[in-house]
Amino acid sequence: MYTPKSLWTWSFLGVTCVQAAICLAFEAYVFATFQSNLKGDGTKKTIIPTFLALYIFGFIYELLLVYDALRLKNTIQVIGLCVFNLALLIYAAVQMDQIQDADNALIKDNEINLNAWPDSKPFLIAIPCVIGVGTVLLSVVAWKLYDEFAWTIYKHISADLRMKRRYLTFQIYITLLKFDFFAFLGFVIQFVVIVVHTSDAEFYVTIASIPVIILILMVAGISTRRENFLGMLATIVRLPRALDSSQNSNCILVQILYFVALAYFIFKLVRMYEPNYKEHYLPVRKSLTIFAVITIILIILTITNAIMCTANFGRGLKPHIAGRKVESEEEKAHMTEMPNLGHAPVPSRMTID
Repeated sequence: MYTPKSLWTWSFLGVTCVQAAICLAFEAYVFATFQSNLKGDGTKKTIIPTFLALYIFGFIYELLLVYDALRLKNTIQVIGLCVFNLALLIYAAVQMDQIQDADNALIKDNEINLNAWPDSKPFLIAIPCVIGVGTVLLSVVAWKLYDEFAWTIYKHISADLRMKRRYLTFQIYITLLKFDFFAFLGFVIQFVVIVVHTSDAEFYVTIASIPVIILILMVAGISTRRENFLGMLATIVRLPRALDSSQNSNCILVQILYFVALAYFIFKLVRMYEPNYKEHYLPVRKSLTIFAVITIILIILTITNAIMCTANFGRGLKPHIAGRKVESEEEKAHMTEMPNLGHAPVPSRMTID
């Protein structure tokens, strides 16, 4: 089991744990306050618990990604976590406004006591403040970790600059898949639990998308790691520009399922603001819009990196990331870093352009 070894790895883990502990305690209090003040059996009573439960899941998922990034010494994922923390900050501000709107709607329907919002408001204000401080601290520590992890890469990576860039592309792609999971799941959960009066077909399609999305992300990650063209065919169709069928030929990659997912989220984003449907989405339209926009951006970045990763198949990267045997405890700490296979005697430090 991995344990941090240096001051900065402990600091990154410590800041995240303290931030999560404080915010989870505040969220739990707000959750309990609203639950204890709810009355009646209206459908609107699910709105606030869903917001809070999703946010709690966000902090737990961030803790898992932090541990994973430190264990893998993945600089890209560390930087991504700083961005993810900033996204949590934005969502915290939106959450407060959404909860207040939901509380007003519940009061109007006499489904909640009047003291729920005044008791919870100070804690909802404190949460973005805590996350703001945490984001600054994480960014400072991430800068230090970049130097620290660069030394690990210096010891274990090949000196081939082109190989470094291929490995960097692979790391970015795997990191994007991890954040895609949370964005997809967050959007779908809000839609399924809160949005009502949608057609049965649309509802069941959304439910069915959850296992499909998880399967796509798993297949994409495993196939890329193993350079499996057959597996990547589940998400990518390879059309050569010329008749040359070699793996190194230039090709156009049309990503079917990624583009289907992209079309779906664009469709949902437009549907939320159509006059005939916007009332169905009003309770969660702000948060769903944020999740939809973030997910669309992530899908576009994932498509771009998937194309680059697939273009790198057969160019010598696979031995660095697949099938490596771990012989010692020290190697276990670096098992996902690209090892020096002896292709060049003088390694050079990796930089992120």
